[in-house]
Amino acid sequence: MPKAKPQRGKSSKNDNRKGGKKKVSILTTEKLDYVDWKDANLLRRFVSERSKIRSRRVSGNSQQQQKLCADAVKVAREMALVPYATRVTSQRSNRGDRDRGRAAGPAPRPSGPPPAGEEGEETVDTAVQDPNSQDPNFQDNAEAVSEVEGVEFNVESSED
Repeated sequence: MPKAKPQRGKSSKNDNRKGGKKKVSILTTEKLDYVDWKDANLLRRFVSERSKIRSRRVSGNSQQQQKLCADAVKVAREMALVPYATRVTSQRSNRGDRDRGRAAGPAPRPSGPPPAGEEGEETVDTAVQDPNSQDPNFQDNAEAVSEVEGVEFNVESSED
């Protein structure tokens, strides 16, 4: 005959639940009926260090108390009395980093120019030009800039 399974909510001999006292709520110890959203010090007791609302199991609240606390925290967040999130930084240990296969430090910078285009064609950056180059359009560009900025250039043409 198969063994009978224990019903939910009832303990049996082989049950591995931790025994002990139920946690008592802060609201019942301080005899508070109403959780005011303006009382930020009280609300911070129901919020973790990362600004998450603590569960009933952790805070010891009843269902009604937990609903009051959660609603008050949400309103206080809207009014900027309690933060939505708090950044917690911690230093990482260097143990085990060599086993993870990650490269240490930032990615290396390229040492040379980018590779040429198809069949050895060089790629030319048109935004940067040498002012001493023999470009026929360079003189026109200098005249256009001098008209816009009000600066005079003495550009001599090398076309003799």
